[in-house]
Amino acid sequence: MLANLIEFATTHYVLSGLFVVLLALLVFSELLKGGKSLSSRELTALLNSEQGVVLDVRAQKDFSAGHIVGALHIPYEKLAARIAELEKHKAKTLIVVDAMGQQAGTASRELKKAGFNAAKLAGGIASWRGDNLPLVK
Repeated sequence: MLANLIEFATTHYVLSGLFVVLLALLVFSELLKGGKSLSSRELTALLNSEQGVVLDVRAQKDFSAGHIVGALHIPYEKLAARIAELEKHKAKTLIVVDAMGQQAGTASRELKKAGFNAAKLAGGIASWRGDNLPLVK
């Protein structure tokens, strides 16, 4: 199998090179789509310096089960309708948090379009828990 792949790549080096370039462009564009990703450490630093506000976009039951201290809660499905509630936080960075990072990128992009400084927590609450950081109920 690997020998066939190597043979194909050497025989069709232009196609192989084009594939690699297109794959790199796809990965790059997907990373840019969701805006800046922050680690748990970067999120904590923003909160401690009072330059950031956490926006949790998970469902109510997930938010109630445990969330980051001081997090605002607007479910992802209601974000567009309730975006005006965030106006008072426009001077700060809104850090969007979801379960595992799937919806946070889209929410962050929508907030940026609305004029907010937005970022997302890389890996969502799962990475926060993985770093053994506290959640409140």
